[in-house]
Amino acid sequence: MPAEATEGYELVGDRTRKVARVVLLDADDRILLLHGHEPDDPADDWWFTPGGGLEGEETREEAALRELAEETGITEVQLGPVLWRRMCSFPFAGRRWDQDEWYYLARTTQTATAAVALTELERRSVVGARWWTCEELTRAHETVYPTRLAELLRRLLDEGPPARPEILDTEIV
Repeated sequence: MPAEATEGYELVGDRTRKVARVVLLDADDRILLLHGHEPDDPADDWWFTPGGGLEGEETREEAALRELAEETGITEVQLGPVLWRRMCSFPFAGRRWDQDEWYYLARTTQTATAAVALTELERRSVVGARWWTCEELTRAHETVYPTRLAELLRRLLDEGPPARPEILDTEIV
């Protein structure tokens, strides 16, 4: 693991799920977000970046690429640096999830999406994907995670990736 990815960040315990997420941008600088909801309550919905938990001994980079392929069918990507890190805790599907999330920048020219290998829980809770412009994201009234994504994306597009991962505020829902 690169030293810059852990610097200034408290290590997590065994209960915290290690997660790799992808900030996937297309040639027009649109970001791909997935649309999900509570499995038994479609009205409780939100948008989020592709990604998920590490499996076995895989690295975060491997997890990011695997999750992206499973959730979107997109495999033609250039995985870039870790942009952001965030701790979060939220209720979902009858349990509390505590996560240590790393957000990787990735670029693609492949914009068609198709979920190809969702888990049973994902099949019950992920209902689609959409490419968003920064302006659309800024004007959105929907819930989006992380909550400052529009601001973070604008800064990324204006200034480029940070020299080292930015530690985002902890989000507890």
